[in-house]
Amino acid sequence: MLWSCLHFPDFHLQLLLRAGESARALAVTSPTRPPRILSCNHGALDQGVRPGMTLSAALALEPALVERPRNESTEAAALQGLAAWAGQFTPTISLAPPDGLLLELAGSLRLFGGLAPLLRKIEINLRELGYHTRIATAPIASAALLLARAGAGSKLTNLRDLPSALAPLPLRLLDLPEITLRCLAELGASTLGQCLRLPRQGLAARFGPGLLAPLDRALGLLPDPRPLFQTPEHYHNRILLPAPVGDVEPLLFVAKRLLLELAGFLSARRSGLARLDLELHQEDGAILPVLLELSAPSRDATHLLTLLRERLSSVTLKQRVEAVVLRCEHLRPVPPGQLTLFPEDPRSGPQRWMIIDELRARLGREAVHGLAVHTDHRPELAWRACEPGTNSSPSPYPRPLWLLRQPLPLKSEGGTPRFRGPLQLLAGPECIESGWWDGQDIRRDYFLARDAREELLWVFRERAAPHGWYLHGVFA
Repeated sequence: MLWSCLHFPDFHLQLLLRAGESARALAVTSPTRPPRILSCNHGALDQGVRPGMTLSAALALEPALVERPRNESTEAAALQGLAAWAGQFTPTISLAPPDGLLLELAGSLRLFGGLAPLLRKIEINLRELGYHTRIATAPIASAALLLARAGAGSKLTNLRDLPSALAPLPLRLLDLPEITLRCLAELGASTLGQCLRLPRQGLAARFGPGLLAPLDRALGLLPDPRPLFQTPEHYHNRILLPAPVGDVEPLLFVAKRLLLELAGFLSARRSGLARLDLELHQEDGAILPVLLELSAPSRDATHLLTLLRERLSSVTLKQRVEAVVLRCEHLRPVPPGQLTLFPEDPRSGPQRWMIIDELRARLGREAVHGLAVHTDHRPELAWRACEPGTNSSPSPYPRPLWLLRQPLPLKSEGGTPRFRGPLQLLAGPECIESGWWDGQDIRRDYFLARDAREELLWVFRERAAPHGWYLHGVFA
């Protein structure tokens, strides 16, 4: 096996900065009393704020400091979202709370061209999501976790290299009780290597199995079982903004990062979404919903962002937005792409649906639809709006592509209709008498005509007096 650990230092601060870097001084505080600074951005560091100091001391240095208390439930949800995103690289994932993921990559190396290209792709994609990470690889999951938390960035593939790689790591990485660390320091052991050189029997008798067991698991001397992450059925994630915003453009930046994470989740599920629910949480507590419905299942983040930009351009923000929430509960299977021997029309398949979705996002869903034949002889009622792509039997009669909303009255001369000059009747008449049962009865003789511009027109003459002529459609 080959495990890679993704460690996210200052995870609580990274979640706050995912919405974009801020020039304001930001800090994450502990839930203790008095609250203390856990981490802070460069704006706060420039004012002298440091991790570990009390919030009151930090405010004395920077009165405009924006403080956010640490929320462990938000961190847990974000870590699960990252695990669902990482399913596109491997199905074997384990959470390493509060700030790490473990990925078993041995089965994915051939697919991505080796370990180095795969890790590079993961790191680049995480940067696009708004995260910076430390990555370490080892044959044992616990060893990869320790190396990543130490910032070693090792890429070990052989068990024999573990003792020398783990030896310089500090014992604090094992999350031992403080009293145990002090006792070991008094014995001259502050690193894993120094601890391993002490007599095992004496260590076990004095500190119990809680000290040696994690060391043995990291070295491969004991089994290192890990609970595997199960990809959820639906996607749900949120980004809290460092400060409320009243403009759409910053919201698009936040939405892009959520959509990229969603695309990874959909890729892991081999699915596409049919409907996307975006929620804008405003300062007054109100929630502004933004709905996207797609004509065909998709997981293309660029396409989804284009649609969302069109939708948000028509949204009016009455209050500033504090958080953006993305939900996706309507998943559809997406069949794998197939290569063909002969080139296809580039406008066919997925690209055609993308164009339809973009038009609907800009003009409204009701403005873009397909046409289907309806069983009625009256031309005005012989069609119905339908979903684009719906199969429909063609009309058995020649009908124009463009039907006027209302028939246009025509002048006639000597019984010949005129439209930009006299019309030449090519075919007809086709007699249509129908509709007596619903009060919309018609009695007409239809003709195929040609005008002076060689355009083909569809005209009719009323069978009832005064036998007027009308233009009803234009053939393509």
